[in-house]
Amino acid sequence: MLFGTDRAGRTAWQSASAYGKLELLRKIWEFAEEKQTNVEVKIKLLLGTDSEGMTAWHYAAAYGSLDLLHKIWKCAEEKLKTGEVKS
Repeated sequence: MLFGTDRAGRTAWQSASAYGKLELLRKIWEFAEEKQTNVEVKIKLLLGTDSEGMTAWHYAAAYGSLDLLHKIWKCAEEKLKTGEVKS
């Protein structure tokens, strides 16, 4: 359920980013850290793309949410290797 997608291939994490729901993004992250492996969190939340190739980072940027961008960046720093964060 955490990694399920809608018709556009978006996860709940991506949708929370797209609609500027910072608290929802935080809750999804907390749940994912508690229930999933680091690899799943890294690949499916942080690096996962929808049917158009957009990540949660893209949605947060596209819809102008600096708070969301900051939260996603902090999450990425926790889970991704330096090279993955930079790319």
